[in-house]
Amino acid sequence: MDIKELYSFYQQHPIITTDSRDCPEGSIFFALKGDNFDGNKFAVQALEKGCSLAIVDDEQVAINNPQLVMEGRLLLVADSLQVLKMLAREHRRQFQIPVIGITGTNGKTTTKELIRSVLSEKYNVLATEGNFNNDVGVPKTLLRLNKDHEIAVVEMGASHPGDIKTLVETAEPTCGLITNVGKAHLQGFGSLKGVIKTKGELYDYLATRQESVIFINADNEHLVSILPDNAWVAPYSQNPANAEGCVIGQLIACDPYLRLRWCENGLDLEERNEEQHWYEVSTHLIGSYNLDNVLAAITIGLQFAVSPSQICHALENYEPTNNRSQLKETPYNHLIVDAYNANPTSMEAALDNFSLMQVSPKMAIIGEMRELGESSREEHGHIIKVLKRCRFDQVWLVGDEFKDIKCHYRKFHDVEEVKAAIAESRPEGYYILIKGSNGNRLYQLAELL
Repeated sequence: MDIKELYSFYQQHPIITTDSRDCPEGSIFFALKGDNFDGNKFAVQALEKGCSLAIVDDEQVAINNPQLVMEGRLLLVADSLQVLKMLAREHRRQFQIPVIGITGTNGKTTTKELIRSVLSEKYNVLATEGNFNNDVGVPKTLLRLNKDHEIAVVEMGASHPGDIKTLVETAEPTCGLITNVGKAHLQGFGSLKGVIKTKGELYDYLATRQESVIFINADNEHLVSILPDNAWVAPYSQNPANAEGCVIGQLIACDPYLRLRWCENGLDLEERNEEQHWYEVSTHLIGSYNLDNVLAAITIGLQFAVSPSQICHALENYEPTNNRSQLKETPYNHLIVDAYNANPTSMEAALDNFSLMQVSPKMAIIGEMRELGESSREEHGHIIKVLKRCRFDQVWLVGDEFKDIKCHYRKFHDVEEVKAAIAESRPEGYYILIKGSNGNRLYQLAELL
């Protein structure tokens, strides 16, 4: 069975599952493998539960079940994941619509949601759900495309060199955005240079496509330095001196929500009637670092002919979810919960933003950062220096990466120890920043504080 034949079968059975516990009648089961699981072991079970076809890459499964192979219900391939990607690409090719690819170290999911909100003012938009942005999530997103969709926004994550190249070859975006580059997954990338090269694989792909558009932060020297010579760009910036065609944004306040103003380009601003050309927006986003994410969404909206009034409406009505810079008020404290992801770049930005907020007293509960490899101690040490500079009233550090770093802050092995401390003596009357990776599970603290 080649990919065309498999796609024809998929059109008759357009439901994909990779979980043998969830096998809708007639669906196609892909046996995927990971560090701690092997879907091949559950392929027959998936068929028994109602799947019409199971795709496996363990030859022994086929040998042990010759009848299912003969019946065409069990398909042996060299690599189940690769076949899933090929099927998704074949499906994506049935739709002649714009596909926007998004990657970057920080802000991918927030930017994707802002773009979805802006474009939804005018179009039927397919977008990545949550942060399902890996080599399984991207194919699953593409396979949700249907005839009603007019545009797609596909988030792509990476933790190793070559990851973005693989994902763009599956999604085949027509335009794209790198939010930024920073120190994350250094254990996989090896260095910041490795991060930049891998994220730049999106630019490399778009440079091969005619009429593709790259949306770029003109203030980011790393991104500008890797921009292909032949790229058609749509830039945005916080610098009013930038050239015509560049969306310009300026911070008004962050108290605590981000307020900004923007205009469609930055040429000869002093010669204009500012009241006529500037648009002011009050968002529900915490953090001045979100200004670039908002400008990216504005730029993409304009590129696809969403009106300025529609853009402003979308931005003002977007509310972040899933522990991403959410402000929560409890009977005891004001919480800024940013406990979904953390790396040196996003951590420093969050701390600096919190330090600028005109509120008091302030407390920070900070979780360790993962996947930093040999740079881990240095980067955690730097965060301690940032914390000292910020002069918060209280700081709690969570995770053993902080254990051997000299400082006067209170330290905890894990979130369970923090819970015990809160039960014994809950902090009250504070503005509290809760920042850490999802694996730290610091999001569990919000209901206790």
